[in-house]
Amino acid sequence: MDKNTIIGFVLMIVVVLAFSWFTQPSHEDIEAQRQYNDSIAAVEAEQALEAQLWQQQADSAANAALAPLAGDSLQTDSIERARLVSAFGAFAPVAKGEEEIIKIENDVLALEFSTHGGYLRRAMLKDYKNYDSTNVVLFEGSDNIYGFLFKTGARVIDTRTLYFNPTISEADNSVKMGLTLADGATWNIRYTLPEGSYRLQMEVEQKGMERVIPANAVTLDMYWDMKMRRQEKGRMFEERNSALYYKYTGDDVENLSTTSNDDKYATTNLKWIGYKDQFFSTVFIADNNFNEASFTSAVLEDDPIYLKELNTETLIDYDPSSTTVGNFSIFLGPNDYKLFRSYDKGADKADKLDLDRMIPLGWPLFRWINTLIIINVFDLLSQVTSNYGLIILLLTIFIKLILFPFTFKSYQSQAKMRVLQPQLKAINEKYPDPADAMKKQNATMELYSRAGVNPMGGCLPLLLQMPILVAMFSFFPSSIELRGESFLWAKDLSSYDAIVEWDTYIPLITPYFGNHISLFCLLMTITNILYTKVTMSQTGQESMPGMKITMYLMPIMFMIFFNNYAAGLSYYYFLSLLITIIQTYLFRKLIDEKKVLAQLEANAKKPRKKSGFMARLEEAQRQQEAALREQRRQNAKRRK
Repeated sequence: MDKNTIIGFVLMIVVVLAFSWFTQPSHEDIEAQRQYNDSIAAVEAEQALEAQLWQQQADSAANAALAPLAGDSLQTDSIERARLVSAFGAFAPVAKGEEEIIKIENDVLALEFSTHGGYLRRAMLKDYKNYDSTNVVLFEGSDNIYGFLFKTGARVIDTRTLYFNPTISEADNSVKMGLTLADGATWNIRYTLPEGSYRLQMEVEQKGMERVIPANAVTLDMYWDMKMRRQEKGRMFEERNSALYYKYTGDDVENLSTTSNDDKYATTNLKWIGYKDQFFSTVFIADNNFNEASFTSAVLEDDPIYLKELNTETLIDYDPSSTTVGNFSIFLGPNDYKLFRSYDKGADKADKLDLDRMIPLGWPLFRWINTLIIINVFDLLSQVTSNYGLIILLLTIFIKLILFPFTFKSYQSQAKMRVLQPQLKAINEKYPDPADAMKKQNATMELYSRAGVNPMGGCLPLLLQMPILVAMFSFFPSSIELRGESFLWAKDLSSYDAIVEWDTYIPLITPYFGNHISLFCLLMTITNILYTKVTMSQTGQESMPGMKITMYLMPIMFMIFFNNYAAGLSYYYFLSLLITIIQTYLFRKLIDEKKVLAQLEANAKKPRKKSGFMARLEEAQRQQEAALREQRRQNAKRRK
């Protein structure tokens, strides 16, 4: 080691020793730090002692509350009390008991409650039958479970495990499920069922819970699990129309997938959460709000009794010292548009429940046709007759009368196109070469212009009819009024009307077509084929082999698609097509095509000012033709 290295090490040691000397704490600093550490230790010891005393007090109170259980078997019961106190703490007094079933009802609902969990365990609708002729039971027993989770230190207490004391009041048709905990704390759920109502009122109250629940608790966990029962004959269609729905407070209604397993997480406040079947729903509605919530939905494909398993985990605002936990209402009833709308009558926009959004009446573009026109006309006709087959017939005639001017206009345009067919054929023969396509198109448009014919005149009236056809497609499968209503051979117009059924699973057929053949769907298909033949004969498309095959395949595709749909829908389309065919033959009698041709020839002789549309169209054609000529010239130049 050389001299410079030794000097360097010595200097480093001197610097370190000097730094340590000058930075060491003074006697006053050491004393202040000691006092600070002692104060922290004292606070922690005091908090630990307070927690220990609080737990001892709760356990002592729980033991005192359980003292009556001892009886003659004090030693055996003391072991059981110790176990319950260890597991449930202040909830030990209500952790053991026997289940009782409490019943209340009104003129539309019959409900059963269990004291083991204090929850609604069965809901039966008195005015509705399911496909096996028994009353509709929305859920029973373990099908439907909901409750609250109390978090007390290391314990998590589920109300489903506790035994409630019931108190029935006939004066207001209510039942109170009560818990009396250690140290006199109480937790009560009061259910009240008003007469004639599908909404069960649920009020949750408490007293002295600040002695049981930590004071810093600001939310309370709530869960709701349901296995949705099958209610309809057509499982495939019912499953497609079942889902978990929820509404954001003052905002939109959303839902999980109707056809596959799904899960979602809502991070903002919710007004209600609903488990919706095709025609019936169970909806939890909060007077205030549900906080964030997670949802899951699973399809039970091979289960003969249940359709889906639905789960919700959510939070509600909570104050242990408050006497009111929260007020809710539980809707248990039919998906009736008028009924749902009645709940929003007189409410501000932000406060509306919008439960009717669970009813699939079509996209907004078509939904208004159902809500403003079809439903009101349907209700009006139902006051005239109770035969829903006749009501659908009258509704179809009403719609056809509304559409008559458009249908007649469409037929007039088709008649003009038919009488021009010989001249159009002559133009096609004059320009057979594909290179003369623009010349042929110009000649065709010139013919239309001289005759005063709009080639789109037959399409526009049909387009105006489309919204009504689409609206009806959504209306009939969602109309609970048709449920259970029979007509002719159809026992239920809300389901398929099978004339042939089989049990064997057939790949590619059973999953889409089903194991049956619906008679109204078959009649609709036959009528649709006849209508296609009539339409093609009018437009001259029968001479086009490719078009002919495509047009005749469409009715077959519709049959596959509609075979599982409501018989009322197929019946409506059958009537609509049949009336359209009759209209077509009547129009042929009323419209003299010779007079139409004479009128078109007279129009062709008159000086005619071109419309702006026709002028722009011809100008676009000229520009396109000039561009094609230039392209051919450039191609020929490159080949040289």
